[in-house]
Amino acid sequence: MRIRGLRAGLALTCGLVAVSAGAAVVTQDSGGDLKPTGKGWGVHQGSAVAIDRLVRGNGINYHGGPVMLGTTHIYNIWYGNWSSNSATTILTDLANHIGGSAYFNINTTYYDGSNRHVSNSVTYNGDTFDSYSQGSNIDDNGVFAIVVNAINSGALPLDSHGVYFVLTSADVNETTGFCTVYCGWHTDGTVNGTDVKFSFVGNPDACPSACEGIPGNHPNNNAGADGMASIIAHELEESVTDPDLNAWYDSRGNENGDKCAYNYGSEYTTSNGSKANIHLGTRDYLIQRNWVNAKGGYCSIKYP
Repeated sequence: MRIRGLRAGLALTCGLVAVSAGAAVVTQDSGGDLKPTGKGWGVHQGSAVAIDRLVRGNGINYHGGPVMLGTTHIYNIWYGNWSSNSATTILTDLANHIGGSAYFNINTTYYDGSNRHVSNSVTYNGDTFDSYSQGSNIDDNGVFAIVVNAINSGALPLDSHGVYFVLTSADVNETTGFCTVYCGWHTDGTVNGTDVKFSFVGNPDACPSACEGIPGNHPNNNAGADGMASIIAHELEESVTDPDLNAWYDSRGNENGDKCAYNYGSEYTTSNGSKANIHLGTRDYLIQRNWVNAKGGYCSIKYP
């Protein structure tokens, strides 16, 4: 997920992470699609493959790769210092209530080559804390190492149906572009022979004007956590519809969340005077809308 206002950038990959860097791109007309990086922009890479693998959708196209089927499991890895931070409760509540919502139901408009659709089923399956095992300055390899360590230590299970979120405290810098190029990203990697989906989400308290959406907005009285909620939702929906960066994206390499980045639609005012656009569980959130792959395609906070 790129920062607000950023429209282009360089693909940043790492040796440990399977970002499908050598995968083929399906050509479209004379130009060919850009391939997503998982960070909010597309790049030209790979060689052309058969055009009949591309399925034109509703402003977004299917390129032949898998989607996540069945129930998706969320795992949170709290990296850095989260002592006395209400984010651990706020974001756990989000993970517990996003599944089954009209918001996540948008993802059921996406399917694989066998016409099997993403399901509106998400569960929160656990978390763990990591106190700076890779230091306070980490790169993409470091994010992957945090995930691998959590799994290999037994703190979290190895789960091909999981999305592992590395959530960093505000003093942690992801050196490949957090706060300057992106606010979060997703990709996949191989752990003990299993394809694992994971995401980096930084704390917008480090750069409110870039990553908080509306700087200072805090429907849950924690601007950093409220900003992270929107980034998490964005990366989750992209993880289920384009887990290996070769399924659903448009000709510019934008995944479904990218097409609606920082687009909130109708907002309401919460009891503390903040702005929100969705109520999940007992909480209000201001979350970026998602792209509905139906009826010509459009950004929405719910489906239908």
